[in-house]
Amino acid sequence: MSPVFMGSEPNDADAGKYEGTRVFHDEEHLGLVLAQSLSAEQRSKAVIGDELPPEVFTTAFRDNFELKYEGIRYNDLSSSQQGLMLNVIDTYVGRMRQDQASLKIDEVKEHLGETYFAWMGAATEKDVYYYRIHSPVILIEFDYQRGVALDTDKPTKDHIHTVVRTPNGNDYGKDLLRQHRENADASHGHRS
Repeated sequence: MSPVFMGSEPNDADAGKYEGTRVFHDEEHLGLVLAQSLSAEQRSKAVIGDELPPEVFTTAFRDNFELKYEGIRYNDLSSSQQGLMLNVIDTYVGRMRQDQASLKIDEVKEHLGETYFAWMGAATEKDVYYYRIHSPVILIEFDYQRGVALDTDKPTKDHIHTVVRTPNGNDYGKDLLRQHRENADASHGHRS
């Protein structure tokens, strides 16, 4: 299921057959609902910064990027908040075929005690923000970016990036033939 990078600018269709459609609505809304449900004490654990990063941390070419666990642990959430977190995860995992999604969700559930929710930015409908859900088996990132097509200097609600990665899972793949050649050449003292 990974790596998956999805982004859009703009996010709203303002004309035509799909007028009124907003892409990433569920990812945007459900993450915000989870953040808004946090108590002041929980929020102090979850918030890892006030300013959004310039880009999601695990963008392309960052295979096996070591991102430390930050934020609030799943076990420190109430049962209703735990349900909200699972809803967010299911939104991303649910993009796969149902039988594959069920297998991935089962794997995610095995690691809920090691799953963290982290937040950057404010938490109102009008604000831009970043969040991530991170465990040994899944890494989800959501953020707003500055405008490119809709040229802006600061992150805007009109430009969203989402990423799903498998932490330390080599989800961009390995060049096995190159590895073999390097190992074979090294063991025989040859150079390419």
